[in-house]
Amino acid sequence: MKRIASHALVVVLVFVGTAILMRSQQAGTQRFPQFENDDVKVWKSVVYPDAPLTMHRHDHPRVIIALKGGTMKIVEKSGGSEDHAWETGHAYWLPANPPGTQHADVNAGSEPIEVMVVELEKER
Repeated sequence: MKRIASHALVVVLVFVGTAILMRSQQAGTQRFPQFENDDVKVWKSVVYPDAPLTMHRHDHPRVIIALKGGTMKIVEKSGGSEDHAWETGHAYWLPANPPGTQHADVNAGSEPIEVMVVELEKER
């Protein structure tokens, strides 16, 4: 009986450890390159709650296609912010960022947001 209980405990610990590891791997925002040429750069981003993107900028305009929508808070390095409500299945236009600015993307919801980004490399 002790041996069965011991094996059951090991199975439970392995299951819990695997679940924690998977959750920690999922918790980080991820970017998956899809396609790139001289005209466009395409990537998929998964932005998790409490896992904002680091400060960055976009020199080119882009189209965002919400694969799994939500509310993204765009936080400017200067301190300002704006909310973007992206509905699943809809596309949105975002212009190039003004020179010298940076922002971070923060998922303001409780579920991951997934978007496909199509950046127009020749436009400013």
